[in-house]
Amino acid sequence: MSPKPRKSTQPSSERTKLRNVALFTDKDKPTVQSASPQTLPLDRIVTSATQPRRYFDPDKLEQLTQSVKEHGILEPLLVRCAERGQSPSLPDNKYELVAGERRYRAATAAGLTEVPVIIKELTDSEALQLALIENLQREDLNPVEETEGILQLLALKLESDTEGVISLLNQLAKAQRGLADNVVRSEQQQVIEQVFQGIGRITSESFRTHRIPLLNLPEDILEALRSGQIEYTKAKAIAQIKDEETRAELLEDAIANSLSLSQIKERVSTVKPVKEKEELRNRFETTYSVASKSKQLWKDPKKRKKLESLLAQLEKLIEVEVD
Repeated sequence: MSPKPRKSTQPSSERTKLRNVALFTDKDKPTVQSASPQTLPLDRIVTSATQPRRYFDPDKLEQLTQSVKEHGILEPLLVRCAERGQSPSLPDNKYELVAGERRYRAATAAGLTEVPVIIKELTDSEALQLALIENLQREDLNPVEETEGILQLLALKLESDTEGVISLLNQLAKAQRGLADNVVRSEQQQVIEQVFQGIGRITSESFRTHRIPLLNLPEDILEALRSGQIEYTKAKAIAQIKDEETRAELLEDAIANSLSLSQIKERVSTVKPVKEKEELRNRFETTYSVASKSKQLWKDPKKRKKLESLLAQLEKLIEVEVD
């Protein structure tokens, strides 16, 4: 027999932080099919392809597995009927996991054959929203997953895509600074405010300026962040190195030897001037080569005059060294 669900020991204010916010309107609130937990065989549950969490820390998952072996699943998984339009009482039905994949994986690893679940009747959109909210309530999401999750949630609520959400946030910021007319509709602003109020840990402007640029980091650094191998501040410092090979070497060294942020910054400071000097020298030599072969540059009087002025500046710049 599966153990009875135990009330969470998490503080009530934290546990209900997102649930108290109207992320679902009365119109689109999911219909509860089964409000109380019931047991369900593990082989009737399938995981969702749209799960916001991509990385599961092996050590933490092992700890949870040991806990499950000793105490069972203490908090029911949230599932929905995977085959829409069929009664969930049919024996051949499958159920799609909406929230609780870490518990599902731990239960599988622990050898359980059934788990406590709560079944809800949800559309695809509602299921993804609940999965995002459940994950965002947890503060152990890595920065990449959290950023992508918030963008997904905003895209769902605004009926847009992530690029459209980013564009809206930029337009809103410009309007608030008086740099452009406000073209963001009031209902869109309200949705944005509700989502960030519900999250509670970050404002829309802070998210726009500090989190969205994170997704533009080089792919190797993004993967290290997603897998929890390196902290966000260290990743940003390493990303300053443009040379891929040099950056990859420092990233590998930082992970393998647990380099501190100050150690990483010191390494970056020694690498950047050398690379910048090489890039500037290559740029100078390329420009000189192209200019020497340019017919138009020497024939056009106006261009020759500009070239003469630039050469005078260059001569002045290196005058001390020549002397």
